[in-house]
Amino acid sequence: MKKLKRMAALLLAALLSSNGMQAIAAPPADATQAASPSKPGASAPTYEYKLDNGMRVIVKPDHRAPVVVSMVWYRVGSLDEYSGYTGVAHVLEHMMFKGTHDVPPGQFSRLIAAAGGRDNAFTSRDATAYFQNLQKAQLPLALKLEADRMANLNLSAEEFSREIQVVMEERRWRVEDQARSLLVEQLMATAFKAHPYRRPVIGWMNDLQHMKVEDARAFYERWYVPDNALLVIVGDVQPEEVLALARQYFGAVKSRPLPERKPQTEPEQRGIQRVVVKAPAELPYVAMAYRAPQLHDPEKDWEPYALEMLAYVLDGNPAARLNRNLVRNERIASSVGAGYDSVGRGPALFQLQGTPTTGKTAAELEQALRREVKRVVDEGVSAAELERVKAQAVAAHVYERDSMFYQARQIGALEIAGLSHRYVDLFLDKLKAVTAEQVQAVAKKYLVDDGLTVAYLDPQPLPASRPAPPPGGMDHVR
Repeated sequence: MKKLKRMAALLLAALLSSNGMQAIAAPPADATQAASPSKPGASAPTYEYKLDNGMRVIVKPDHRAPVVVSMVWYRVGSLDEYSGYTGVAHVLEHMMFKGTHDVPPGQFSRLIAAAGGRDNAFTSRDATAYFQNLQKAQLPLALKLEADRMANLNLSAEEFSREIQVVMEERRWRVEDQARSLLVEQLMATAFKAHPYRRPVIGWMNDLQHMKVEDARAFYERWYVPDNALLVIVGDVQPEEVLALARQYFGAVKSRPLPERKPQTEPEQRGIQRVVVKAPAELPYVAMAYRAPQLHDPEKDWEPYALEMLAYVLDGNPAARLNRNLVRNERIASSVGAGYDSVGRGPALFQLQGTPTTGKTAAELEQALRREVKRVVDEGVSAAELERVKAQAVAAHVYERDSMFYQARQIGALEIAGLSHRYVDLFLDKLKAVTAEQVQAVAKKYLVDDGLTVAYLDPQPLPASRPAPPPGGMDHVR
C-alpha cells in the first residue's frame, strides 16, 4: 500500500506544484524569464536559461531560508535500456559516486557533508537525478562537483566490480526478498508487452550478473551530455548569479549529439491479463492495473485530471471510499489503495491494490474492489463528495509548496516528461474544474476488463529467519 500511496502522492505533486502559469517576458539572448501572474497566492517567477552547449537551467528563487536545492536531471532512465542491459541506468547512478580524476571515490558525498549539506540520487523509468541541499554559499561547490562528474567520471573496472555486487544485493533485498515488490515487478511485466516500462528499473538479475564496466561506460558516454541535462535550482539565490555559476562550471563541458529516440508504442490490449506470484508472505495481496491515458496537452486534455480526481475519490484520505467500505465497514481488507500517474515519458496506468484480512482471499478482495469501481460507473459521485476531494487536493498543494526540494523535483519531473513547469497553475485550475460527470465518464471508459491486468500474491511459508539487512551504499532513493 505504501508504494502505491507514494505513487499517488507523486502524481499529485506533479500536478500541484507551486509555480504559476507564466508568460515569457522579453529575454536575453540565452535566457527566458517566466513571470508569474499577479494574483493572490502566486509564487515567485522562474527563470529559464540555455547554455551554449545545450544544457538547460531553471532557477526559482525562494528567499524564506538561506538554503538552496540543486538538482541535475538527465533525461535517461530504464526506458532507454534494452534487453540484455537492463539496470544499467541505475548502476551508472551508483558509479557516479565513484570518483573522477580529481575527486577520489566516495569523496563527493564527504565534501558535501563537510560543507553542511546532504546529497543523494534516484533513478526512475524516465530520468536519473542527482541533488544536494546546502547552505546557499555552498552552491558553487555542488555545481563544480556535478560538472566534474558529468564530464570526467572515472569508470574503473575495480570500482565497478565492487559496486555491481552492491546493486545485486540491493535487488535481492528490495525485490527478491520482498513478496509485494516481486508482485509489482510481474504486474508491470505483464501489463506492458512491448514498452520498456515492463522492465524493472533495478534490472533483471541475469543482466546484472553479466554486466560489464564497458556497458556502463557506453551508457554514460551516450546519455550524460549537456544536451540531455537539466539543472534546477530552488532557493535563496539570484538568477543572474546562478547563470554565471552554471556557465563557469558547466559551460566548458562539450556537447555531443544524442542518439535517435524512436517511438515505443504499446500495442492495444485485447482482454484481461492475469499473473500469480508465489512468494513467502503472511497474507495474500492483489494489485490491479488499468490502461489509462497520460497527459499530453495540459490545456486541452481533461481525462487525466478526471482520473486523478477518481483516484482521490477512492483513496484520497482515510474516509475515502475504499478505506471506508472495504476496511472499516466490510472488513474484507486490512489495507487498500489507488494510484494514477499521468506524468511521464511513457504510457500510464490506473492502479488499485489491497491486502485481504485474515481468512479472506485475493479473489474476494478483487471482487470487492470491482464493486467499488462499478458503483462509480453506475452511480457516479455526488457534487458534495467531489468538492471535498478537491479541497483535500488543494490543501495538499498548499502544504507541499513549503518544500524547496518538492518544488525542484516537480520542475524537473514535468520538464523531463515534456510538460512545461509553467503549466502548474493551469493543472490546479483544471483539477478544480473536474465535474462529477467527468469522473464517472473516465471510470466507465478506462476501468474496463479489456485494459485490465490483475496480479495475485499466493503466500508461501515464511523462512525461519529474516534476511540480513542490506550492506551500506544502498541508500540512494528510488
